[in-house]
Amino acid sequence: MKDIVEIRWHGRGGQGAKTASLLLADAAFNTGKFVQGFPEYGPERMGAPITAYNRISSERSTVHSNIYFPDYVVVVDETLIASVDVTAGLKEQGAIVINSSKTPAELRPKLKGYKGKVCTIDAGKISEEELGKNFPNTPMLAAIVKVTGVVDVDDFIKDMEGSFKHKFASKPQVIEGNMRALKRSMEEVQVG
Repeated sequence: MKDIVEIRWHGRGGQGAKTASLLLADAAFNTGKFVQGFPEYGPERMGAPITAYNRISSERSTVHSNIYFPDYVVVVDETLIASVDVTAGLKEQGAIVINSSKTPAELRPKLKGYKGKVCTIDAGKISEEELGKNFPNTPMLAAIVKVTGVVDVDDFIKDMEGSFKHKFASKPQVIEGNMRALKRSMEEVQVG
């Protein structure tokens, strides 16, 4: 399968990396693609490192394993760079997207010689300002969509609005905040 896109997510329990990977799978599925979105659990506790995965393709995938050579990596918690080999197997023609207030150039030396694109987004700041709490998964989801182009941006925004309206039907302010966070993240992601 030539057009398969594989994404590996690194986060900590409670940060929403698993939820973001599932939302990305739903959005891609709604555009007619074949998808997989699944987590890998270690110790299931708040704050413990977790990994989640996405496979997105125009053809059915018969592979059902973890992703060892991803096209893209999303790091929801910058502190994981010091303890997890987040660039392991990452293809140089892909990219890594990191939740950080630092620039791509500032983070590159910490990525074990990775030569591909390094992207950053201050997901914590965006979520604090738009949602009032640190929920980095929504901005990180938007950033990976922008960087990969795996889902058309307009289709993605429309799909997320429908998803948020369903999930937060009784909380319109949460819907509006999440939509602002998505759009802002797509504008503010830095590519280096």
